Amino acid sequence: MFKQTWKRTGLFLILIFSLVLVACGDGNNEGTEGDNEGDANLGNTDIELVYVEWDSEVASTNVIAQVLESQGYNVQVTPIDNAIMWEAVASGDVDGMVAAWLPATHGDLYEQYRDQIVELGVNLEGAKIGLVVPEYMDVDSIADLADYDEITTITGIEPGAGVVGAAEQALEDYDLEGWTVETSSSGAMAVALGEAINNEEPIIVTGWTPHWKFAQYDLKYLEDPEGTFGSAEVIETMVREGLEEDSPVAYQILDQFNWEASDMEEVMLEISEGTTVEQAAANWIEANQDKVDQWLEGIE
Repeated sequence: MFKQTWKRTGLFLILIFSLVLVACGDGNNEGTEGDNEGDANLGNTDIELVYVEWDSEVASTNVIAQVLESQGYNVQVTPIDNAIMWEAVASGDVDGMVAAWLPATHGDLYEQYRDQIVELGVNLEGAKIGLVVPEYMDVDSIADLADYDEITTITGIEPGAGVVGAAEQALEDYDLEGWTVETSSSGAMAVALGEAINNEEPIIVTGWTPHWKFAQYDLKYLEDPEGTFGSAEVIETMVREGLEEDSPVAYQILDQFNWEASDMEEVMLEISEGTTVEQAAANWIEANQDKVDQWLEGIE
């Protein structure tokens, strides 16, 4: 009798223990499903953005990256060569860029890859490229350079950049025999410009707006009567095919990203004065939350 009672008691305890384990397991599963549902709203949370290493694109890419991170994404930003940037988005190797200068600067690359990318539209209006000189130089037009003999070199940025290509074309369009375009990097160009201005020496650089140098120095664009550098440009956002399905919230934020030249120049100038890129981006976001909220509009 005792043995039977003990057996029944043992079986009862085992049953209770099993029910407890099942109940605990169900609770854990519910928590996991809840977590997955939250992630499902974001989709794939790993995002890679690429950019050409111009001061303007360093600023914009890091700002939008921090906004994406605030919504739960893990964002990698990668500086890359101009042509490779476009190819990487078109091939789907990366998720997108906010650095497409159109219609002139990246016009050839846009025509090459336009059918392989998703065009989200303009994120900044009023951009411009051209040849830039200090205000103290006695020259106002590219056409004047034919009779200018103090220097015969244009200081460029990275080889393959649209503004460099336009500068090389300008040598032909304006019959500037003996002139050359020396390529370097956007950082090296800025250093050379600063040194020349400090010494009040003549210098001609490939320039673009927005850029912090216009806030730092007294500069002017050379007039371009032949139209080699085109008219005003815009900066657009481009993403890979399939991003909307894979990471819908990131796609929506990138689609709604839009700011002004003065916004970008604030970030660039702070970086040029020694603030880290990450901190300058964070400072702008904190000071302009109303604009950031517009990029997040409609996101739950």
